[in-house]
Amino acid sequence: MFKTCMLAVLVASGFATAGATAQDRGWDQRDSDNVRMDWADVLSVDPVYEEVQSSRSREECYDTEVERRDSRGNNGAGTVIGAIIGGALGNQVGKGDGRKAATIAGAVIGGAIGNDSARRDDYYYSEPQTRCRTVYEPYNERRIAGYDVQYRYRGDVFMSHLDYDPGERMRVRVSVSPAE
Repeated sequence: MFKTCMLAVLVASGFATAGATAQDRGWDQRDSDNVRMDWADVLSVDPVYEEVQSSRSREECYDTEVERRDSRGNNGAGTVIGAIIGGALGNQVGKGDGRKAATIAGAVIGGAIGNDSARRDDYYYSEPQTRCRTVYEPYNERRIAGYDVQYRYRGDVFMSHLDYDPGERMRVRVSVSPAE
């Protein structure tokens, strides 16, 4: 019983395969405009190049001298001493409410003079520093723009320009219509 069922399945699948193979002639893939798909042998493929301008970035670095200030431990002492002296001198100038204003003005001016005097003792020096920037350089590049393809279909030789390399065989669309 099992052998009989297997034999029936094998025979049925053989008929189905034979029917599918018999239909694959290419002519049955027509649409309403008498167009069908078929295969052609590729004879040659020549790449077509174009020049394209691109740019690439690179980092450009250089050394430069940068000026630095060494305050030699100036922690504001000159400002404080100048404010005390200026306040004392301002206190000697005025009377009453004017004395308070003169003391404040003397302290402010004395502090500024003391700060400036202390900065004169600062030491300035130069040290090297590396600085970098990004630079874009243009260049020309050759790229493939497409392919000139020569192929044979039913004994006739044709040429086409394609965006891709089709390989050894390529699909072609065949259309037949009256000459009139």
